[in-house]
Amino acid sequence: MTLVKSSSGIRGTLGGKVGKGFSPIDIIQFAAGYVFWMKKEHKNKKKFVLILGRDGRVSSVLFQKFLIITFQSLGVDVINIGLSTTPTVGIAVMNEKADGGVMLTASHNPKNWNGLKMFNSYGEFLSEKDFEKLLYIAEKKYFNFSSYKKLGHLFYKENYIQKHIEKILSLSIIDQKIIQKAQLKIVIDGINSTGGIAVPILLKSLGVHVVKMYCDPHGDFVHNPEPIEKNLKEICKRVPDLKANLGISVDPDVDRVVFICENGDFFGEEYTLVSIADYILENQLGPIVSTLSSSHALKDLSIKKGVPYYSTPVGEIHVVKKMKEVHAVIGGEGNGGIIYPKFRYGRDALIGIALFLTQISKLDNIPLSKLKKRYSNYFMSKKKIRFFFRSYERHKRMETLLKTIKKRYKGKKMDFSDGIKIYFESNEWIHIRKSNTENIIRIHTESPSKKRAGFLSKKIRYEIKEL
Repeated sequence: MTLVKSSSGIRGTLGGKVGKGFSPIDIIQFAAGYVFWMKKEHKNKKKFVLILGRDGRVSSVLFQKFLIITFQSLGVDVINIGLSTTPTVGIAVMNEKADGGVMLTASHNPKNWNGLKMFNSYGEFLSEKDFEKLLYIAEKKYFNFSSYKKLGHLFYKENYIQKHIEKILSLSIIDQKIIQKAQLKIVIDGINSTGGIAVPILLKSLGVHVVKMYCDPHGDFVHNPEPIEKNLKEICKRVPDLKANLGISVDPDVDRVVFICENGDFFGEEYTLVSIADYILENQLGPIVSTLSSSHALKDLSIKKGVPYYSTPVGEIHVVKKMKEVHAVIGGEGNGGIIYPKFRYGRDALIGIALFLTQISKLDNIPLSKLKKRYSNYFMSKKKIRFFFRSYERHKRMETLLKTIKKRYKGKKMDFSDGIKIYFESNEWIHIRKSNTENIIRIHTESPSKKRAGFLSKKIRYEIKEL
């Protein structure tokens, strides 16, 4: 059983003992901790309102009830928007002027997981500092439940995904007419979660002919839900078979998006941000922000365009913080997460799709296989190693591992802001870090050579396993 607590939220596997997995008791405890963190942040308020959304997971229907009962029992009014996406909850918080919001999801993790993503009153994820306060309150149980006279109320608001999409379509940078004129045919893999609702609505609003795959949000994921190449073999086959212009796949809570080329090749999750950044910079020059684990192709683009590039530790909150500091015009993560600050400071697959389709339509419906050739060609290996030690030893063992690696690669340029990133000549690098969302060590390597990227990955994993 697994329970992970990080700046990305709280998530875990279902079942097992309290504190060892994502159980009803843990849900109530962390939800109560979140409410009392919120009340401390707004001390002068007497009445509080929260937005609640959920993805399509089977367990989300049940766990939603625990959250509603907990929030109402703490005197908080709940606006339940039902089946939703993570960015839609952020939009709803802003629209309703709510004090916060919670999305019930485990994001890209498999269907035996679930979790909570928490928002502040700006519709953004909690900062690391605020999340630590929340955890302290939850673990110490510093909260009191309300009397029957002060119980919260429950409200339902439907069609928030539609409102989210209408807000996207109102942006001047999204050209509905030119997309409609392109007469695109697109295959969408909705992984049987809320992407199966949201993405087809968006595409049909843009005049796209939609072919649906796994768009029934019952939560029975037919493949691993993380939108990476090895999990998307079926859509990669169907796109050329159906003579579609491209394919689109999202994760279960729709904050990551990847594209499939017309010939069935994987466009690459790293190139989602690269290509969209290219389009944004054609319209407005300014800084770009991404993470240490993102492809060097994005930095190459910034050099070509003559704009500053900044990298941060992995995680949406780190990217958002830096974007605000440097007034970035676009940012995100190399996993397909797009953050367009003129819309909202948060990853959003739907805004990413609308920007991308505008881009290719303005380029005379350029085939994706040709579009990708406009950018630097790098190969990345993304591997992971399961923790082979007990939870209370993890931090100490990770520190020891990083110190050993640092000594072994002495003389190389390194970055220690998120694990350790080692730079080599010819734009090659290795990044080793502890995951925010699973009990694993992530190892990313990149090189202009596929063979070298694989070699670096194999070498560093052998060295780690030796320790």
